[in-house]
Amino acid sequence: MTAGVRFVWVLLGALLLLVTPLQTAQAQSGSSSQYVGRVYLMRGLANIFSLGMDTLAEKLRQRGIDAQVYEYGQWQVLASDAVAWSKSRGRAPIVIIGHSLGADAAVEMAERMTSLGTAPRLVITFDPVGVTEVGASGGRFINYYQSNNGFGKRLVAARGFKGTIVNRNLDNVGSIDHFNIEKADSLHAEVIKDVMAVTRKPRPTAPTPAPSVSAPPTATPVSATPDSSAAVQAVSQPAALR
Repeated sequence: MTAGVRFVWVLLGALLLLVTPLQTAQAQSGSSSQYVGRVYLMRGLANIFSLGMDTLAEKLRQRGIDAQVYEYGQWQVLASDAVAWSKSRGRAPIVIIGHSLGADAAVEMAERMTSLGTAPRLVITFDPVGVTEVGASGGRFINYYQSNNGFGKRLVAARGFKGTIVNRNLDNVGSIDHFNIEKADSLHAEVIKDVMAVTRKPRPTAPTPAPSVSAPPTATPVSATPDSSAAVQAVSQPAALR
């Protein structure tokens, strides 16, 4: 074996030693996460105008929450994937987040999931532009929007809706518009709090202590005395025999 080949093998071995502990640590970190469930985030038009979704997903992952970003046109495939994933994990919670056309897709994905038998636990939309009604779906919807920026819309419940809708109007926030609403750190903080609340693992129930059983009192025998025997005999005998 030449010196060059030997050097390559040594280098590969060193890299393997470095990567293996990292993979093990990542696996352990994932298994020990205090959060369950999965978050689907969807960008808007052309898949390039909603990069706040990427930033938000990274913030969620830093907290141990499974979060991935997708193109909004994939919502039908994502709905089927989310339902199968949730069912395979004991109905683990699903969260959907979208901006602009991605917000429209989030509503449609929620309706599709519900029709497949598993409603999302939480849906968060930033300035939906076309879909304004939430139909046959379950789950909690939180909609951040501006009605005065030329794009954003308020969400309303339509026939068959069985969840809750919270509209948060941001018309008076001058620093926010349709193209940066999903990038606002203050809104990210609110969203992260809501996501953590629905994905946090429930604390294990403390075992109920077994009831203590006290020993029954020990009976103290009463010794008969001549007087007591005579009293019994006197009472039990007929009066004629006395």
